Formats: sequence, C-alpha cells, structure tokens
Amino acid sequence: MLDIKFIRENKDIVIAGARKKHIEVDINRLIELDDKRKELQKSFDDKRAEQNEASKKISQLQPDDRKEYIYKMADVKKAMQADADALEIVMKEWRDIMVRVPNVPDMTVPDGASDADNQEFKTWGEIRKFGFTYKSAVDLLVLNDMADFERGAKVAGFRGYFLKNDGVRLVWALERFVQDRFMNPVRSATNGGDSGDGKTSNGVNREGFQPIIVPSLVRKEPFIGTGFLPQSEDDLYKTQDGDYLAGTAEVASMGYYMGEVLEKKDLPIKFFAFSPCFRREAGSHGRDEKGLFRVHEFVKYEQVVLCEASHEESVKHHEELTANSEALLQELKLPYRVVLNCGGDIGLGQVKKYDIEAWMPTERKYRETHSSSYFHDFQSRRLNIRYRDDDGSLKFVHSLNNTAIALPRILCQIVENYQKSDGSIEVPEVLRAYMGKDAIKPMN
Repeated sequence: MLDIKFIRENKDIVIAGARKKHIEVDINRLIELDDKRKELQKSFDDKRAEQNEASKKISQLQPDDRKEYIYKMADVKKAMQADADALEIVMKEWRDIMVRVPNVPDMTVPDGASDADNQEFKTWGEIRKFGFTYKSAVDLLVLNDMADFERGAKVAGFRGYFLKNDGVRLVWALERFVQDRFMNPVRSATNGGDSGDGKTSNGVNREGFQPIIVPSLVRKEPFIGTGFLPQSEDDLYKTQDGDYLAGTAEVASMGYYMGEVLEKKDLPIKFFAFSPCFRREAGSHGRDEKGLFRVHEFVKYEQVVLCEASHEESVKHHEELTANSEALLQELKLPYRVVLNCGGDIGLGQVKKYDIEAWMPTERKYRETHSSSYFHDFQSRRLNIRYRDDDGSLKFVHSLNNTAIALPRILCQIVENYQKSDGSIEVPEVLRAYMGKDAIKPMN
C-alpha cells in the first residue's frame, strides 16, 4: 500500500505507474474521497472537542442552567453520529480504492502488456543439439514410470498427477540439493569461488537464511498484505471459514512479523521458507494442460527478505537473490535466460521483477522456473511491519522474495535436457549422490 500523502503529492507519477502496469484505478476519485474523509474527520473532532468542553462546564453550572446545556449537547451528539455514519461510508470506498493502487514501478521497467514484452538481458549455458528425435517431458516421465497422469486425473481431477519411483526420488534429490545449498552455504558455495563466508565472486550470497516451514492455509489478512487480495482472488482456493490456500510461501512468511516492530540491528531477516502450494490456475485454460508444468498442487522453497528502508539495500538484495537462483540452475547445468519483466507482467506491489527461465527443448523456448521481486515498503505498510531506526524513529521495512525451487515443475526441463536416444534420462551430476544412480532407465 502506498502512503496517501505520497499519492496526493505525486498523483501524476502514481497514475503513470498504474498505466504502465495496465491496472485500472481512479486516483482522482481517491483524492476526492480523501478530501471528504479529512473534512468529515475534522467536523467530527471539532464536535467531540465541543462536547468534551461542555462536559467540563456542565459540572460547574447550576441545575437549571445545566439542563439547557444538556439539550444543546444532545444536538451536537446527533451531529457527531451523522458525521461518523458519513465517514464510515466514505472510508469503505476509500479503503477499497487504496488497496487497489499499485506500487510505482522502477524507471528501468520496460513498457509492455504481457510476458511477450519482457526484455531478455542475460543468457547462460549452451542449448543442446540432439542427434535424435527427442521426446517431451510427459512422454519421458511416463516411459520411465516416473509419473501417472491418467490415474492422477481420475483421483484428483484436471491437472492431477501421481509422481512415482524415480520421479519421487528425483524430487527428493532436488529438495536435498537445495536444502544443502541454503543450510550449508559455505560448504556448498560454487560457481565463482568460495570466499569463505558463504558468498562467491558472482554475487551468490546464501548466508544467514533461517529455515522455516510455513502454513499453507492462511487467513485473509496476509493475502491482502502481500497484494494477492483482492486482485488475484480468482486464482486462490477459499475455505468455508474464509481462509485461503496459498500459492507461495511468501504469503505466510510475510505475515510472520505483521503488526510488529523490529530492531534495525536484526535486519536483514532472511527466510528460506517451505510450504505446499495450491493454485487454481484461473485463466490458464488451454495452457500446459498436460504434464507437470502448470498444476494445482505443488511444493515450493522461497527466499524472503526483510531489510531496512533503503532503495540501495533493496536493489542489492534483489541482485543477490537472483544470483542465488541462477547458481542453482548453473549447478544443474540447465541453459537459462533472465528477463526483465515489463509493466504489464509485474504485480500490484512489485517495483521490479526478474523471471528466470530454463530451456525447454520440445517447445524451442525458455520457460519460467524462478521469479525474483522487490516491493520497497508496499507490503510492510499493509502488514504494519516496522523497525526502530538508529534515531529512534519507526520505519516500514522493505521486502523481497524469490523462488529457490518449485517442484515438480523443474522436472520438465531436467528430463527433456538430460534425455538420451533410448528414452533414458541422465541424472544431473550434482544430484547423483542424492539419487544413488547416474541414469534413469525405461521400465520394461
């Protein structure tokens, strides 16, 4: 949420930011309502002050004079109630618009309406040239008895799946691989040379992450605070009790400190957060209907950071989080690219966002595996997460998040890039110790 004072003083910037994000919101109406809010609040406060003053005076008056004053104050009380009722109506619309006002995107965010307009600025790895007719992830997973989609649909419905045998082992291997990289950062630092403190020369910094398993069933407030409500409600599963199932560990992780005041010395706070995730995939009909790439139920490891209120700090952590994810793909030796998301492909609260996309041979294009964003104080204002600065003043923290790994989606890129001519799948070198084998072979 943006500060209403900032919105009023920078109306044109906020309107331009909403236009860049392709989000419709009536800023002029919001300012009209804010004027009315302040007018009604002043009227109410003036009457309350008059009532308080009268209460003091009544106690000093003679009984006959006191009765006249009481009658007069009854009219003031009615006027106060009228102001309060009018203020409640105004505040309802004011709040509804306020939670829909998007954060202002960074100046480097390109114009564009969808992911087709994102700008590629980095690629890594060599795209493999196959000397045979290669298979899709779905065919490979079925051929090697790693997944069952027909029975998955029978049991769980559309986009349902069973993972089995080496499909399960590969997921578990990936989980242990990622856990090791974040929980043993010095020992596992790679891709640029370990500096001895968990950092490497190419910006990887996995030092200081706290492991945390977070709830998937979450109350409404953290969803509003992180910006998923009201905008993305169609993509959420809702319970009869009014709670929601989260599609990312970001929601519960950001709710952890809501309503609290932190100390500056404790910043940055870094979470390596795990949760099962659920998404309805509303609006994705016809896209990735088969396989594991777009499913309703999955698991996810998320990097979440709370830092001091500094743009420079946010940018620094944003680049580090992105480098962390890139390093994982480099260890897996999956060709990938990094794109700068355009205005129409970043969310309500994001200031800037990178997508990291690994190569999918059968589609002849890169597909998203990670998403890295920073928000300034947009989320923390909604969630009321502050810290005490050196001078004793209270400031809202800045927040960031980035995928560490989402499973089983990345299996699609792994099995396609590592397939052999006989349909078997080579196990990535960094996963062999976890898998206990070098290759996955078709079942008889």
